[in-house]
Order: sequence, then C-alpha cells, then structure tokens
Amino acid sequence: MELFAVVMAGGVGARFWPRSKKSKPKQLIRIFGENTMIQETVNRLDGLIKKENILIITNTIQKERIEEQLPEIPTENIIAEPFGKNTAACIGLASVIIQNKLKNAISIILPADHLIQDVEKFQSTILNAVNYAENNNGLVTIGINPTRPETGYGYIQIIDEEVSDGIFKVQTFAEKPNLLTAKRFIKSGDFLWNSGMFIWKIETIMNEFNNHLPELYEGLLKIKDAIGKNNFNEVLTSVYGQLINVSIDYGIMEKSANVFLTKGDFDWNDVGSWEAVFQLS
Repeated sequence: MELFAVVMAGGVGARFWPRSKKSKPKQLIRIFGENTMIQETVNRLDGLIKKENILIITNTIQKERIEEQLPEIPTENIIAEPFGKNTAACIGLASVIIQNKLKNAISIILPADHLIQDVEKFQSTILNAVNYAENNNGLVTIGINPTRPETGYGYIQIIDEEVSDGIFKVQTFAEKPNLLTAKRFIKSGDFLWNSGMFIWKIETIMNEFNNHLPELYEGLLKIKDAIGKNNFNEVLTSVYGQLINVSIDYGIMEKSANVFLTKGDFDWNDVGSWEAVFQLS
C-alpha cells in the first residue's frame, strides 16, 4: 500500500510576531538551522515517502512562498484552501485528492511547524503506525512521552496494555490543562502529549467522516467529483465555504471507537512561542 504525506501549513504564526506574519508564518521562517520549519518537515520524509506523494495544504497568501521553498514538490501538490476551516476540512480535502490519485493509500498527517531532530526514530515510529493502520483499519496518532507538566499541549490517555507491538488503545483526549491537572496527568503515567500527527488508510478516515461528520463528508464527495474538471476551483470555493469549522480531534478522534496510539520516543517540540525557542536554545 502506497504512502502519502499531508503537511498542514495554514497557520498564521501570531505567537511569533514580529518575525512571523500572515504571509510568512513560523513554518516559513528559519528558527533553528539553515532550513525553514516546513523544509525540515519535508526533509524528514526523505527515504520514506516519494516527493510526488507529498501534499501541502496551505492558503492563498502563503502558497507562492511555499512553492519557492519547496521546489522539489510538484506545484499541483501545493493546494490552497479558499477559506480557513480548521483541520477536519483540511484533512478531508487532502484525503479526497489522494483518493482520486490512488484508492488504496495510507496518509500520514503532519503539522508543518514541529521540531524533531531524531529522524531515524521518527521514521521508525511512523512505520510502526503505518503497519498497524494498514492491517487493522485503525486511526493511529503519535503520543509524545511528557518530560514536564506542560500546560501548552493537549494530552491523550491510553489503556496501558499494548494491543499490538508498540500500539495502545486510546481512552480519552484532554484539552490543554492547568498546571495542577498537568501534574496529575504526569503522575498517572498513562497520559501523553498530543502531537497532532496521524496515520490512517484513506478508506478508514473517509468512513469516519461519513459516520461522525456526514455533512462534511457529502461536501468532500462534491469536491472529489470536480477534481480534474474545468470548474474545480469554482466548486471548491462554493463547497468549502459551507463546510463545518471543526478540528479533526473534536470532530473525529474524540468520537471514534477506533483510535490507537504509538509512543514517539524522540525529541519533539511544536515550537509554539518565543519562550519555547528560548528553552530549546
């Protein structure tokens, strides 16, 4: 089964003002090293996913800059949402585009602005999730082993017994906690940081859209029917404007009984603020 990656790159980078602006958010600036964060995200996929199988979902303001920064990605794979509609619509759009290319595919959903230095461990974690998603029709997320009671991340609680090698059943998702709650999460030992990375078969996630967000699903089918036709942009704009504005976590992951987790045993940071940069430095 062929692998695709979807890089979500629509953020506006408000917490990195003044260096980060709408036209140049944090994923498009160099915070660490020679490359921008989106370049590092794509580079981490070398040897794992073919460049023609990498999709970047962004917005019209940032599309041109992303094309400049990622000349190795086919231009048609850099897709601008007509409106910002949160992660469920973003992932749904990418899913129907991939499904139109190849019916039996697995997609790896990645934010564009994470700092991950151990590429080998990252890739082995992804492959373990891919193996489970392919053979068990699961929605797999990556949980990060917490190193401190962080209040800036969401958390995922697991049932602490493996269902497969390195794979755990997800019990609950928790929003960003206060410090007291974060300390309680850490002490319990069965909560991990929510990385916002997901792995699943396209068929599996489309079934979940149909089950939990049926109106969004119907809209996605209309968009899919227009792919490759002269009126695609017109249909995309018309339909996308009516899609529900909801996160994939709230719309699907918190409702599905089919969610699993593999632990990411690698250094990870979503570099959410200048304070995070200071800590990392």
